[in-house]
Amino acid sequence: MDLLNTLVDKGLRRELPTRDEALAVLATSDDELLDVVAAAGKVRRQWFGRRVKLNYLVNLKSGLCPEDCSYCSQRLGSKAGILKYTWLKPDQASEAAAAGLAGGAKRVCLVASGRGPTDRDVDRVSDTIKAIKDQNEGVEVCACLGLLSDGQAERLREAGADAYNHNLNTSEGTYGDITTTHTYADRVDTVQKAHAAGLSACSGLIAGMGESDEDLVDVVYALRELDPDSIPVNFLIPFEGTPLAKEWNLTPQRCLRILAMVRFVCPDAEVRIAGGREVHLRTMQPLALHLANSIFLGDYLTSEGQAGKADLDMIADAGFEVERTEQVTLPEHRVTAGGCGSHEGGGACGSAPAPQPNEARTDLVAVRRRGAGTDLAPNA
Repeated sequence: MDLLNTLVDKGLRRELPTRDEALAVLATSDDELLDVVAAAGKVRRQWFGRRVKLNYLVNLKSGLCPEDCSYCSQRLGSKAGILKYTWLKPDQASEAAAAGLAGGAKRVCLVASGRGPTDRDVDRVSDTIKAIKDQNEGVEVCACLGLLSDGQAERLREAGADAYNHNLNTSEGTYGDITTTHTYADRVDTVQKAHAAGLSACSGLIAGMGESDEDLVDVVYALRELDPDSIPVNFLIPFEGTPLAKEWNLTPQRCLRILAMVRFVCPDAEVRIAGGREVHLRTMQPLALHLANSIFLGDYLTSEGQAGKADLDMIADAGFEVERTEQVTLPEHRVTAGGCGSHEGGGACGSAPAPQPNEARTDLVAVRRRGAGTDLAPNA
C-alpha cells in the first residue's frame, strides 16, 4: 500500500503524517491489518528495537473520588464493586512496588484517586517515593495524583520522582461529554506543569468510549504537540456501575489499528499498552508488541490483569526482550533534548464507518481483589 510506505518513511524521519493519513490507518480493512502492523512495526523497531519496558502500578488510594469521569470505576457515584481504601503508608507502598520490580518492572507508577493532591498529600507521596528509591537502586518512579497546583510538580521532582502521568483521555471537542467536574484545559495545564518542572511527561488516551475516528486522531495529534515522553493507550474497561458500562465498541483488530496510528503519529515516543489490553486485545496481545514498546505488568488500579508470568512468557514467545534497568528507553535525540529519567543520570479514506458494538464480555472484567489495600499477594 502506498499509504503504508509513506507512513513508514515519515515515521523513520519523525515527520508528522497528515490527518487524512492517520484517519486512513483507522479505516483500513481486516484484510490489510497484518500489513498495517508490519509497517508500524518497522517504525517501532527503528526507535526501540525489540525491547519492551515493564511498568507496575501501585494504587495508593482507591475509590471515593469526587470527580465524575464517566469511564472510571472510582468516580463520584460509581456503583462498581471495587476496593476502597485510604492512603497506603510508605512502607506498604514500597512493599507493593517490590513485587512488581521483582517481576522485571523498570518503572513504578504511584496512583491516587482524587481531583488532585493537597500539599500534605504531596508530602505523603514524597515519603513514599523516597522509601521506594532507597530500597531499589535504579528504579524509575512516576506519580499520577490528578491535577497539580503551582509548585507541586517541583516538589515531587525534588523528592525523586522521574515522571508525572496525566492523560488527556479524549479529544477536546468531546471532553465535556465524558467529564464535567474539570476541563480538558485543566489536564493540558497539568502536563505542562510536569514538563516545566523537569519531570518526564506521561500522557495518553482511552479508546472505546464511543468516540469517532476524528476524536481519536484529534487527541493523538494533541499529544504529539504536548510531546510527552510516554503515551499510555488505554482501552475502556466497561465496569458495571459506571455510565459507560454498555460501551463494548472495541475489537482486537480496532485496537491494533489504534495502536498503529499512535505509533505513526508519535514514532519516537514510548507507546504503552495500558488498561484493558486483556479485555479487548485478548489473544492478539502479542501482535500489539510490534506496535508498542511498553506495557503494564500484572494488575491495574481496580481491575486484575493477566498473571505477571504470562506477560513475561508472551514477551519472550513473541521474540521480544524485557528492557533492563540500565538500558535507555528513549532514542538518543529525545534523551539529549531533556530525557525522561529512563537513562543514566536522569490514500485517505475519510472517516471509517462507526464500529458495530462488540459483544459484551463482562466475564473478562475482573475487579482487583489482591495486592495494595488487601492482605493477599499482588500479581507481578
